[in-house]
Amino acid sequence: MTTVTQMKCACESCLCIVSLTDAVIKDGKPYCGESCANGHPNGEGCGHQGCGCHA
Repeated sequence: MTTVTQMKCACESCLCIVSLTDAVIKDGKPYCGESCANGHPNGEGCGHQGCGCHA
């Protein structure tokens, strides 16, 4: 059996891969940070290098 330790951020437009131990979990889905987890309320991206996600 393989244990999954990393997953793509659950935000549709986000490219980040998050460690499940460090992820922000919301509604059972892993996000790379608060901005993704909260649906980008101010239109800001996650701020991670190379990722242009936003609302």
